[in-house]
Amino acid sequence: MTSRLRLMAFATLCAATGALAAGLYFTQKTAQPAKAEPIPDWGIPAAQASPPAGQTLPTLAPMLAKVTPSVVNIYTKQRVRVNNPIADFFGGGRIPQERISQSLGSGVIVDAARGLILTNNHVVEGADEVSVSLSDGRTFEAQPIGSDPDTDIAVIRISAKNLVALPVADSNKLRVGDYVVAVGNPFGLGQTVTSGIVSAVGRSGLQGLGYQNFIQTDASINPGNSGGALVNLNGELVGINVASFNPRGSAAGNIGLGFAIPSSLAKEIMRQLMAYGEVRRGTLGLDAETALNPNDPLGKGARVTRIYRGSPAEVSGIRPGDVIVSANGQRIDSSDALSNMEGLLPLGAPVRLELLRDGQRLSISAQLKASPKELQAGELDARLQGAVLIDTPDRYRQTGIRGVIVSKVATGSRAERNGLEAGDRILVVNRQSIVDLAGLRAQLSQNPRILELGLARGRQSGYLQMR
Repeated sequence: MTSRLRLMAFATLCAATGALAAGLYFTQKTAQPAKAEPIPDWGIPAAQASPPAGQTLPTLAPMLAKVTPSVVNIYTKQRVRVNNPIADFFGGGRIPQERISQSLGSGVIVDAARGLILTNNHVVEGADEVSVSLSDGRTFEAQPIGSDPDTDIAVIRISAKNLVALPVADSNKLRVGDYVVAVGNPFGLGQTVTSGIVSAVGRSGLQGLGYQNFIQTDASINPGNSGGALVNLNGELVGINVASFNPRGSAAGNIGLGFAIPSSLAKEIMRQLMAYGEVRRGTLGLDAETALNPNDPLGKGARVTRIYRGSPAEVSGIRPGDVIVSANGQRIDSSDALSNMEGLLPLGAPVRLELLRDGQRLSISAQLKASPKELQAGELDARLQGAVLIDTPDRYRQTGIRGVIVSKVATGSRAERNGLEAGDRILVVNRQSIVDLAGLRAQLSQNPRILELGLARGRQSGYLQMR
Protein backbone atom coordinates (compact mmCIF):
# COMPACT_ATOMS: atom_id res chain seq x y z
CA MET A 1 0.00 0.00 0.00
CA THR A 2 1.44 3.38 -1.00
CA SER A 3 1.91 6.17 1.46
CA ARG A 4 -1.04 8.01 -0.01
CA LEU A 5 -3.35 5.01 0.46
CA ARG A 6 -2.17 4.51 4.08
CA LEU A 7 -2.94 8.17 4.90
CA MET A 8 -6.43 7.88 3.40
CA ALA A 9 -7.17 4.69 5.42
CA PHE A 10 -6.01 6.36 8.66
CA ALA A 11 -8.16 9.40 7.94
CA THR A 12 -11.19 7.19 7.28
CA LEU A 13 -10.61 5.27 10.57
CA CYS A 14 -10.29 8.50 12.52
CA ALA A 15 -13.49 9.85 10.99
CA ALA A 16 -15.38 6.68 11.90
CA THR A 17 -14.02 6.70 15.45
CA GLY A 18 -14.88 10.33 15.87
CA ALA A 19 -18.40 9.75 14.65
CA LEU A 20 -18.83 6.87 17.13
CA ALA A 21 -17.51 9.02 19.96
CA ALA A 22 -19.74 11.87 18.94
CA GLY A 23 -22.70 9.52 18.81
CA LEU A 24 -22.01 8.24 22.36
CA TYR A 25 -21.61 11.76 23.66
CA PHE A 26 -24.82 13.02 22.18
CA THR A 27 -26.69 9.91 23.26
CA GLN A 28 -25.67 10.61 26.91
CA LYS A 29 -26.37 14.28 26.50
CA THR A 30 -29.83 13.86 25.14
CA ALA A 31 -30.95 11.02 27.47
CA GLN A 32 -33.19 12.03 30.48
CA PRO A 33 -30.98 11.61 33.60
CA ALA A 34 -32.37 10.28 36.90
CA LYS A 35 -33.10 13.01 39.46
CA ALA A 36 -30.09 13.12 41.82
CA GLU A 37 -30.08 13.93 45.57
CA PRO A 38 -28.68 17.39 46.33
CA ILE A 39 -25.00 17.24 47.19
CA PRO A 40 -23.76 19.53 49.98
CA ASP A 41 -20.88 21.84 49.28
CA TRP A 42 -18.33 19.52 50.90
CA GLY A 43 -19.24 16.66 48.58
CA ILE A 44 -20.97 14.31 51.05
CA PRO A 45 -24.46 13.13 50.04
CA ALA A 46 -27.18 14.43 52.36
CA ALA A 47 -28.79 11.89 54.71
CA GLN A 48 -32.39 10.93 54.15
CA ALA A 49 -34.75 13.22 56.04
CA SER A 50 -36.75 10.29 57.40
CA PRO A 51 -36.32 6.53 57.76
CA PRO A 52 -38.10 4.11 55.46
CA ALA A 53 -41.84 3.82 55.88
CA GLY A 54 -42.86 1.89 58.97
CA GLN A 55 -39.48 2.29 60.70
CA THR A 56 -38.25 4.79 63.33
CA LEU A 57 -34.73 5.73 64.31
CA PRO A 58 -33.78 4.40 67.78
CA THR A 59 -33.45 7.22 70.34
CA LEU A 60 -33.34 7.76 74.10
CA ALA A 61 -34.73 11.27 73.79
CA PRO A 62 -38.36 10.53 74.85
CA MET A 63 -37.18 8.69 77.98
CA LEU A 64 -34.63 11.37 78.84
CA ALA A 65 -37.25 14.09 78.48
CA LYS A 66 -38.95 12.52 81.52
CA VAL A 67 -35.73 11.85 83.45
CA THR A 68 -33.71 15.06 83.16
CA PRO A 69 -36.15 17.32 85.09
CA SER A 70 -35.51 15.08 88.12
CA VAL A 71 -31.70 15.38 88.02
CA VAL A 72 -30.29 18.52 89.65
CA ASN A 73 -26.95 20.30 89.85
CA ILE A 74 -25.58 20.86 93.36
CA TYR A 75 -23.14 23.64 94.26
CA THR A 76 -21.54 23.91 97.69
CA LYS A 77 -19.45 26.48 99.54
CA GLN A 78 -17.26 25.85 102.56
CA ARG A 79 -15.41 28.47 104.59
CA VAL A 80 -11.89 27.27 105.33
CA ARG A 81 -9.61 28.98 107.87
CA VAL A 82 -6.14 29.58 106.47
CA ASN A 83 -2.85 30.99 107.72
CA ASN A 84 -1.64 34.12 105.98
CA PRO A 85 2.16 34.46 106.47
CA ILE A 86 2.17 37.98 105.00
CA ALA A 87 -0.50 39.15 107.44
CA ASP A 88 1.42 37.50 110.28
CA PHE A 89 4.58 39.36 109.27
CA PHE A 90 2.82 42.73 109.34
CA GLY A 91 1.12 42.03 112.64
CA GLY A 92 -2.25 40.99 111.23
CA GLY A 93 -2.06 37.41 112.39
CA ARG A 94 -4.82 37.90 114.92
CA ILE A 95 -7.33 38.83 112.22
CA PRO A 96 -9.22 35.67 111.13
CA GLN A 97 -8.27 34.63 107.63
CA GLU A 98 -10.48 32.40 105.52
CA ARG A 99 -11.11 31.38 101.96
CA ILE A 100 -14.19 29.98 100.26
CA SER A 101 -13.84 26.46 98.90
CA GLN A 102 -16.40 25.59 96.23
CA SER A 103 -17.36 22.21 94.78
CA LEU A 104 -20.05 20.75 92.59
CA GLY A 105 -22.01 17.57 92.11
CA SER A 106 -25.39 16.20 91.18
CA GLY A 107 -28.53 14.91 92.86
CA VAL A 108 -31.83 13.18 92.14
CA ILE A 109 -35.31 14.30 93.19
CA VAL A 110 -37.04 11.24 94.65
CA ASP A 111 -39.96 12.91 96.50
CA ALA A 112 -41.49 15.90 94.72
CA ALA A 113 -44.07 16.70 97.41
CA ARG A 114 -41.47 17.01 100.16
CA GLY A 115 -38.63 18.26 97.94
CA LEU A 116 -36.31 15.41 98.93
CA ILE A 117 -33.11 14.87 96.95
CA LEU A 118 -30.67 11.95 97.09
CA THR A 119 -26.99 12.65 96.54
CA ASN A 120 -23.56 11.54 97.76
CA ASN A 121 -22.34 12.40 101.23
CA HIS A 122 -19.00 13.53 99.81
CA VAL A 123 -20.81 16.11 97.64
CA VAL A 124 -22.26 18.01 100.63
CA GLU A 125 -19.99 16.93 103.49
CA GLY A 126 -18.70 19.91 105.50
CA ALA A 127 -20.52 22.46 103.31
CA ASP A 128 -21.66 25.75 104.84
CA GLU A 129 -23.96 26.51 101.92
CA VAL A 130 -25.68 24.14 99.50
CA SER A 131 -27.62 25.36 96.46
CA VAL A 132 -29.60 23.30 93.96
CA SER A 133 -30.18 24.26 90.33
CA LEU A 134 -33.05 22.62 88.44
CA SER A 135 -33.15 21.84 84.74
CA ASP A 136 -35.64 24.69 84.22
CA GLY A 137 -33.12 27.23 85.52
CA ARG A 138 -34.52 27.75 89.02
CA THR A 139 -32.09 27.74 91.95
CA PHE A 140 -32.88 27.06 95.62
CA GLU A 141 -30.99 26.87 98.89
CA ALA A 142 -31.00 23.34 100.31
CA GLN A 143 -31.22 22.10 103.89
CA PRO A 144 -29.42 18.93 105.00
CA ILE A 145 -31.65 16.15 106.31
CA GLY A 146 -29.10 13.45 107.08
CA SER A 147 -26.11 11.59 105.73
CA ASP A 148 -24.34 8.26 106.04
CA PRO A 149 -20.60 8.49 105.29
CA ASP A 150 -20.16 4.71 105.29
CA THR A 151 -22.43 4.27 102.23
CA ASP A 152 -21.78 7.81 100.88
CA ILE A 153 -25.48 8.67 100.80
CA ALA A 154 -26.96 12.02 101.83
CA VAL A 155 -30.48 13.46 101.79
CA ILE A 156 -31.16 17.19 101.31
CA ARG A 157 -34.39 19.14 100.92
CA ILE A 158 -35.53 22.17 98.92
CA SER A 159 -38.78 24.12 99.19
CA ALA A 160 -40.06 24.36 95.64
CA LYS A 161 -43.20 23.72 93.61
CA ASN A 162 -43.67 21.83 90.35
CA LEU A 163 -40.88 19.38 91.04
CA VAL A 164 -40.62 16.10 89.14
CA ALA A 165 -39.57 12.98 91.06
CA LEU A 166 -37.81 10.05 89.45
CA PRO A 167 -39.46 6.65 90.03
CA VAL A 168 -37.19 4.21 91.87
CA ALA A 169 -36.72 0.71 90.44
CA ASP A 170 -35.73 -2.47 92.28
CA SER A 171 -31.99 -2.55 91.61
CA ASN A 172 -31.88 -6.18 92.79
CA LYS A 173 -33.36 -7.11 89.41
CA LEU A 174 -30.47 -5.59 87.44
CA ARG A 175 -28.50 -8.01 85.31
CA VAL A 176 -25.09 -7.78 83.72
CA GLY A 177 -25.65 -6.55 80.18
CA ASP A 178 -28.67 -4.34 80.93
CA TYR A 179 -28.49 -0.94 79.25
CA VAL A 180 -28.19 2.05 81.60
CA VAL A 181 -27.85 5.82 81.25
CA ALA A 182 -25.92 8.16 83.58
CA VAL A 183 -27.16 11.73 84.02
CA GLY A 184 -25.23 14.39 85.91
CA ASN A 185 -23.16 17.57 85.89
CA PRO A 186 -19.60 16.54 84.94
CA PHE A 187 -16.91 19.18 85.43
CA GLY A 188 -19.65 21.79 85.95
CA LEU A 189 -20.47 21.77 82.26
CA GLY A 190 -24.19 21.36 82.91
CA GLN A 191 -26.53 18.43 82.60
CA THR A 192 -24.92 15.69 80.53
CA VAL A 193 -26.03 12.20 79.49
CA THR A 194 -23.85 9.15 78.83
CA SER A 195 -24.89 5.56 78.18
CA GLY A 196 -23.50 2.08 78.60
CA ILE A 197 -24.30 -1.29 80.11
CA VAL A 198 -24.17 -2.89 83.54
CA SER A 199 -20.68 -4.40 83.62
CA ALA A 200 -21.00 -6.06 87.04
CA VAL A 201 -23.20 -6.07 90.15
CA GLY A 202 -22.27 -6.53 93.80
CA ARG A 203 -18.85 -5.01 93.21
CA SER A 204 -16.73 -4.40 96.33
CA GLY A 205 -13.09 -4.19 97.40
CA LEU A 206 -12.51 -0.55 96.40
CA GLN A 207 -10.29 1.30 98.85
CA GLY A 208 -11.70 4.07 101.05
CA LEU A 209 -15.37 3.81 100.05
CA GLY A 210 -16.97 2.25 103.14
CA TYR A 211 -19.67 -0.40 102.77
CA GLN A 212 -19.74 -1.52 99.14
CA ASN A 213 -22.23 -3.24 96.88
CA PHE A 214 -21.69 -1.23 93.73
CA ILE A 215 -23.15 -1.42 90.25
CA GLN A 216 -20.27 -1.23 87.78
CA THR A 217 -20.93 0.39 84.42
CA ASP A 218 -19.01 1.57 81.38
CA ALA A 219 -21.22 4.67 81.10
CA SER A 220 -18.89 7.63 81.66
CA ILE A 221 -18.99 8.93 85.25
CA ASN A 222 -16.72 11.94 85.63
CA PRO A 223 -16.06 14.45 88.44
CA GLY A 224 -19.31 16.33 89.02
CA ASN A 225 -21.42 13.29 88.12
CA SER A 226 -21.31 12.20 91.77
CA GLY A 227 -24.82 11.98 93.20
CA GLY A 228 -26.43 11.88 89.76
CA ALA A 229 -28.82 9.29 88.39
CA LEU A 230 -28.14 5.94 86.80
CA VAL A 231 -31.39 4.94 85.08
CA ASN A 232 -32.67 1.99 83.08
CA LEU A 233 -34.31 2.30 79.67
CA ASN A 234 -37.70 2.75 81.37
CA GLY A 235 -36.41 5.98 82.91
CA GLU A 236 -36.35 4.52 86.44
CA LEU A 237 -33.62 5.12 89.01
CA VAL A 238 -31.42 2.06 89.50
CA GLY A 239 -28.38 3.72 91.09
CA ILE A 240 -26.76 6.85 92.49
CA ASN A 241 -23.49 7.56 90.67
CA VAL A 242 -20.61 7.67 93.12
CA ALA A 243 -17.18 7.22 91.54
CA SER A 244 -15.08 6.31 88.55
CA PHE A 245 -11.74 4.56 88.56
CA ASN A 246 -8.65 5.43 86.61
CA PRO A 247 -5.22 4.54 88.05
CA ARG A 248 -3.83 7.69 86.43
CA GLY A 249 -6.42 10.02 87.98
CA SER A 250 -9.56 11.70 86.70
CA ALA A 251 -7.59 13.99 84.37
CA ALA A 252 -6.56 10.91 82.39
CA GLY A 253 -10.14 10.44 81.25
CA ASN A 254 -12.76 7.71 81.44
CA ILE A 255 -11.68 4.10 80.96
CA GLY A 256 -15.09 2.48 81.38
CA LEU A 257 -14.95 1.84 85.14
CA GLY A 258 -17.81 3.72 86.77
CA PHE A 259 -19.63 2.79 89.97
CA ALA A 260 -23.07 3.52 91.38
CA ILE A 261 -24.82 2.78 94.68
CA PRO A 262 -27.83 0.50 94.06
CA SER A 263 -31.15 2.33 94.35
CA SER A 264 -32.55 -0.27 96.76
CA LEU A 265 -29.69 0.38 99.19
CA ALA A 266 -29.99 4.16 98.77
CA LYS A 267 -33.74 3.96 99.42
CA GLU A 268 -33.21 2.00 102.67
CA ILE A 269 -30.53 4.45 103.86
CA MET A 270 -32.88 7.34 103.11
CA ARG A 271 -35.72 5.66 105.02
CA GLN A 272 -33.54 5.31 108.12
CA LEU A 273 -32.20 8.85 107.88
CA MET A 274 -35.74 10.20 107.67
CA ALA A 275 -36.99 8.01 110.53
CA TYR A 276 -34.06 8.12 112.98
CA GLY A 277 -31.68 10.81 111.75
CA GLU A 278 -29.01 8.10 111.47
CA VAL A 279 -28.43 4.65 110.06
CA ARG A 280 -28.80 1.85 112.60
CA ARG A 281 -26.63 -1.14 111.84
CA GLY A 282 -26.22 -4.51 113.43
CA THR A 283 -23.34 -6.83 114.16
CA LEU A 284 -22.70 -10.52 114.72
CA GLY A 285 -20.45 -9.67 117.66
CA LEU A 286 -17.24 -11.31 116.54
CA ASP A 287 -13.75 -10.48 115.30
CA ALA A 288 -12.33 -12.17 112.23
CA GLU A 289 -9.26 -12.28 110.03
CA THR A 290 -8.84 -13.26 106.39
CA ALA A 291 -7.95 -16.94 106.05
CA LEU A 292 -6.92 -19.33 103.30
CA ASN A 293 -8.78 -22.62 103.25
CA PRO A 294 -6.72 -25.17 101.32
CA ASN A 295 -9.28 -27.92 102.05
CA ASP A 296 -12.23 -25.97 100.63
CA PRO A 297 -12.98 -25.23 96.96
CA LEU A 298 -13.91 -21.62 97.82
CA GLY A 299 -10.29 -21.04 98.79
CA LYS A 300 -10.78 -18.13 101.19
CA GLY A 301 -12.92 -17.07 104.11
CA ALA A 302 -13.12 -15.09 107.36
CA ARG A 303 -11.62 -16.94 110.33
CA VAL A 304 -13.30 -16.09 113.65
CA THR A 305 -10.73 -14.96 116.21
CA ARG A 306 -12.99 -13.77 119.03
CA ILE A 307 -16.63 -14.11 120.13
CA TYR A 308 -18.11 -11.42 122.39
CA ARG A 309 -20.22 -12.33 125.38
CA GLY A 310 -23.97 -12.24 124.73
CA SER A 311 -23.49 -11.57 121.02
CA PRO A 312 -25.55 -13.12 118.20
CA ALA A 313 -22.45 -15.15 117.28
CA GLU A 314 -22.27 -16.66 120.78
CA VAL A 315 -26.02 -17.36 120.87
CA SER A 316 -25.94 -19.09 117.46
CA GLY A 317 -23.00 -21.31 118.44
CA ILE A 318 -20.19 -19.83 116.35
CA ARG A 319 -16.77 -20.60 117.81
CA PRO A 320 -13.27 -19.10 117.51
CA GLY A 321 -11.48 -20.92 114.70
CA ASP A 322 -14.58 -21.30 112.54
CA VAL A 323 -14.08 -20.07 108.97
CA ILE A 324 -17.09 -18.27 107.49
CA VAL A 325 -17.24 -18.81 103.71
CA SER A 326 -20.77 -17.66 102.86
CA ALA A 327 -23.51 -15.37 104.20
CA ASN A 328 -27.06 -15.45 102.78
CA GLY A 329 -25.71 -17.24 99.73
CA GLN A 330 -23.01 -14.64 99.01
CA ARG A 331 -19.38 -15.64 99.08
CA ILE A 332 -17.27 -14.37 101.99
CA ASP A 333 -13.59 -14.44 101.05
CA SER A 334 -12.13 -12.02 103.62
CA SER A 335 -12.76 -10.36 106.97
CA ASP A 336 -13.56 -7.13 105.10
CA ALA A 337 -16.23 -8.96 103.08
CA LEU A 338 -17.83 -10.14 106.33
CA SER A 339 -17.77 -6.61 107.77
CA ASN A 340 -19.23 -5.28 104.51
CA MET A 341 -22.07 -7.80 104.72
CA GLU A 342 -22.90 -6.74 108.28
CA GLY A 343 -22.95 -3.05 107.32
CA LEU A 344 -25.26 -3.51 104.34
CA LEU A 345 -27.94 -5.52 106.15
CA PRO A 346 -30.60 -3.75 108.26
CA LEU A 347 -30.74 -4.12 112.01
CA GLY A 348 -32.40 -7.37 113.07
CA ALA A 349 -31.91 -9.01 109.67
CA PRO A 350 -31.54 -12.81 109.69
CA VAL A 351 -28.24 -14.18 108.40
CA ARG A 352 -27.60 -17.70 107.15
CA LEU A 353 -23.91 -18.50 107.53
CA GLU A 354 -21.97 -21.32 105.90
CA LEU A 355 -18.78 -22.13 107.78
CA LEU A 356 -16.02 -24.69 108.09
CA ARG A 357 -15.20 -26.33 111.41
CA ASP A 358 -12.62 -29.08 111.68
CA GLY A 359 -12.99 -29.82 107.98
CA GLN A 360 -16.81 -30.09 108.20
CA ARG A 361 -19.19 -27.68 106.50
CA LEU A 362 -21.89 -26.30 108.81
CA SER A 363 -24.90 -24.05 108.33
CA ILE A 364 -25.80 -21.65 111.17
CA SER A 365 -28.51 -19.00 111.50
CA ALA A 366 -28.03 -15.72 113.38
CA GLN A 367 -29.70 -12.34 113.69
CA LEU A 368 -27.88 -9.01 113.63
CA LYS A 369 -27.94 -7.12 116.92
CA ALA A 370 -27.54 -3.36 117.35
CA SER A 371 -23.96 -2.16 117.58
CA PRO A 372 -23.31 0.93 119.75
CA LYS A 373 -22.61 4.16 117.89
CA GLU A 374 -20.78 5.74 120.79
CA LEU A 375 -19.89 4.87 124.33
CA GLN A 376 -19.46 6.85 127.52
CA ALA A 377 -16.12 5.39 128.56
CA GLY A 378 -16.71 6.16 132.25
CA GLU A 379 -19.46 3.52 132.27
CA LEU A 380 -16.79 0.89 131.61
CA ASP A 381 -14.02 2.20 133.83
CA ALA A 382 -13.97 5.23 136.13
CA ARG A 383 -10.43 6.08 134.99
CA LEU A 384 -11.88 6.94 131.56
CA GLN A 385 -14.60 9.21 132.96
CA GLY A 386 -15.31 12.16 130.65
CA ALA A 387 -14.26 10.45 127.40
CA VAL A 388 -16.68 9.55 124.61
CA LEU A 389 -15.61 6.70 122.33
CA ILE A 390 -16.73 5.68 118.83
CA ASP A 391 -15.79 2.93 116.40
CA THR A 392 -13.50 3.77 113.50
CA PRO A 393 -15.79 4.57 110.53
CA ASP A 394 -15.96 1.69 108.09
CA ARG A 395 -14.69 3.76 105.16
CA TYR A 396 -11.39 3.94 107.08
CA ARG A 397 -11.59 0.34 108.26
CA GLN A 398 -11.65 -0.67 104.59
CA THR A 399 -8.16 0.79 104.28
CA GLY A 400 -6.87 -1.27 107.22
CA ILE A 401 -7.30 1.34 109.97
CA ARG A 402 -8.64 -0.23 113.17
CA GLY A 403 -9.27 0.72 116.77
CA VAL A 404 -11.55 2.95 118.86
CA ILE A 405 -11.55 6.72 118.42
CA VAL A 406 -11.80 9.17 121.32
CA SER A 407 -14.36 11.61 119.92
CA LYS A 408 -14.67 13.92 122.94
CA VAL A 409 -12.94 14.56 126.25
CA ALA A 410 -14.71 16.74 128.83
CA THR A 411 -12.71 19.63 130.23
CA GLY A 412 -11.43 18.92 133.72
CA SER A 413 -12.48 15.27 133.57
CA ARG A 414 -10.45 12.36 134.88
CA ALA A 415 -9.75 11.24 131.31
CA GLU A 416 -8.30 14.66 130.51
CA ARG A 417 -6.16 14.65 133.66
CA ASN A 418 -4.82 11.25 132.61
CA GLY A 419 -3.68 12.76 129.31
CA LEU A 420 -6.36 11.42 126.92
CA GLU A 421 -7.17 13.76 124.02
CA ALA A 422 -9.95 13.98 121.43
CA GLY A 423 -8.76 12.32 118.22
CA ASP A 424 -6.68 9.66 119.97
CA ARG A 425 -7.14 6.17 118.55
CA ILE A 426 -7.01 3.33 121.07
CA LEU A 427 -5.36 0.25 119.58
CA VAL A 428 -4.25 -1.75 122.63
CA VAL A 429 -5.64 -2.31 126.13
CA ASN A 430 -3.20 -3.88 128.59
CA ARG A 431 -1.11 -5.31 125.74
CA GLN A 432 -4.16 -6.85 124.04
CA SER A 433 -5.08 -5.55 120.58
CA ILE A 434 -8.62 -4.28 120.03
CA VAL A 435 -10.36 -3.44 116.79
CA ASP A 436 -13.67 -1.93 117.93
CA LEU A 437 -15.90 -0.93 120.85
CA ALA A 438 -16.99 -4.50 121.43
CA GLY A 439 -13.36 -5.54 121.92
CA LEU A 440 -12.71 -2.63 124.28
CA ARG A 441 -15.80 -3.51 126.30
CA ALA A 442 -14.66 -7.15 126.54
CA GLN A 443 -11.22 -6.14 127.84
CA LEU A 444 -12.57 -3.72 130.44
CA SER A 445 -15.23 -6.18 131.64
CA GLN A 446 -12.40 -7.97 133.47
CA ASN A 447 -12.01 -4.94 135.79
CA PRO A 448 -8.22 -4.72 135.41
CA ARG A 449 -6.26 -3.31 138.35
CA ILE A 450 -3.86 -1.55 135.97
CA LEU A 451 -5.17 0.16 132.84
CA GLU A 452 -2.65 0.93 130.10
CA LEU A 453 -3.76 2.13 126.69
CA GLY A 454 -1.78 1.87 123.46
CA LEU A 455 -2.62 4.97 121.40
CA ALA A 456 -2.09 6.46 117.98
CA ARG A 457 -2.05 10.28 118.06
CA GLY A 458 -1.48 11.83 114.67
CA ARG A 459 1.73 10.29 113.33
CA GLN A 460 2.93 9.29 116.78
CA SER A 461 2.12 6.31 118.96
CA GLY A 462 2.78 5.28 122.53
CA TYR A 463 1.34 4.05 125.81
CA LEU A 464 -0.68 5.96 128.37
CA GLN A 465 -1.33 4.69 131.91
CA MET A 466 -4.74 5.63 133.29
CA ARG A 467 -4.91 6.37 137.01
